[in-house]
Amino acid sequence: MKKRTASIKRKTKETEIIAKAVIDGKGSSGIDTGIGILDHLLELFAFHGLFDLEIKAKGDLKVDIHHTNEDIGIVLGEVFKSALGDKKGIHRFGSASVPMEEVIASVVMDLSGRGSFRFYIPKTIPVRESEKEGYTIKDAEHFFESFAKHLGLNLNITINPVSYDLHTTLEPVFKALGLALDEATQIDPRRKGIPSTKGVID
Repeated sequence: MKKRTASIKRKTKETEIIAKAVIDGKGSSGIDTGIGILDHLLELFAFHGLFDLEIKAKGDLKVDIHHTNEDIGIVLGEVFKSALGDKKGIHRFGSASVPMEEVIASVVMDLSGRGSFRFYIPKTIPVRESEKEGYTIKDAEHFFESFAKHLGLNLNITINPVSYDLHTTLEPVFKALGLALDEATQIDPRRKGIPSTKGVID
């Protein structure tokens, strides 16, 4: 099978990001986004998805983390979309649930070519932002939305219950995201073509 890998460089007035992904990897990563908690979470995503992933980002972090966080989601979606090519033979669908302490995160996805995102968390417990960078649950939501849109992924994430602690709430989400995307991108030897009755996935 041809190696499914891609590299992308994206430069704007606000950010400069270089990313490389190998879908059929070993879970190794080199992540440097300037946002410590996001580095850690993306390492978990790569490790549990068995993707080899490199991301180097420079952004206007002195202003805030918004542009860098969102643009990393964009680039990650684009590099995976490029690596997947025409999507011949893939399972297409994936799902995973991961616990961490009291938190349960569930991720369900369809590599349909149509970017869509739904994010559900109960409002009864406020999740605190990270102390160092001020990363919030809303930042994570923006990241996932950008990722789904640019990969062409129908992505549904549910976290219930949640923790007051942001790290405890988000870590199982990124683990589940890696597991589900690994399932969705795996090649089914029975599938000879593109997994759509339309014959194409954009």
